[in-house]
Amino acid sequence: MAGKAKSTAGSLLGDDELAREGRLQEAQADAETEAARDRDEARRAEGEANAEARRAELERERDELRNEIRDEESEAAIERDRDRAEAAADVRAAGDKAAAEAERRAGERTAAAADREAARQEQRARALDPEEGR
Repeated sequence: MAGKAKSTAGSLLGDDELAREGRLQEAQADAETEAARDRDEARRAEGEANAEARRAELERERDELRNEIRDEESEAAIERDRDRAEAAADVRAAGDKAAAEAERRAGERTAAAADREAARQEQRARALDPEEGR
């Protein structure tokens, strides 16, 4: 403002030195205003860059968390499948054991029946020929 006044006064009074000094002060004031504007723009751009960097960091962290959750869910599914397979194997093993036990008992019954039949046959043979068994 003072530069404009000096420039105008110097022009009106014919004082070239005063007019020149006024123009220099005006130019300096304009330069300071532009520098302030440039600083403000630089701060704004830096703020935007920082905000964008933060957004990118948050997105990266979000992706990492999603991957961790996906991995944990996958591991849990694998564990569930393993538990189911083990349970099914236990059921099959119990069934196989029960079948083997039933087969063993049936074999024992068959053997006992064969022993009884053999004893009856032997008793019958003795009854037919009492002298043979002596």
